[in-house]
Amino acid sequence: MKTRTALLLATTVLLSGVTAASAASMSPASSSTMSQHVSDTLSLTSTQRRAALKDLNSEAVKQNLPAGFTATVGSVVPSTIIIEPVPSKAARDVPTLRPYDFAVVQGKVLIVNPSDRKIADIITS
Repeated sequence: MKTRTALLLATTVLLSGVTAASAASMSPASSSTMSQHVSDTLSLTSTQRRAALKDLNSEAVKQNLPAGFTATVGSVVPSTIIIEPVPSKAARDVPTLRPYDFAVVQGKVLIVNPSDRKIADIITS
């Protein structure tokens, strides 16, 4: 009986440790996406801007601006404009862009915060 109780207790302790370790490894703070901050403004270097323009311009659906909308940093993209996740090639070339969405309208690449659809940056040729 003592052996059985000891075995049961050891198993419980072992499983508790495994569960705690699993929970710690899955916590949001340890997630790689948490290290990438998304904001309503973005500052890219001229080299990053050129790479992003090349990568994103070739991938996007070309669209027209809706009447009365002027694309400026901080303005909200109308729902009539389709925004897409940044493609993997652009995210590899310019890792800062990974958490953002984008749209191409009238030759301008709009970098968009996906949570509030605000334009964080505008890249032109």
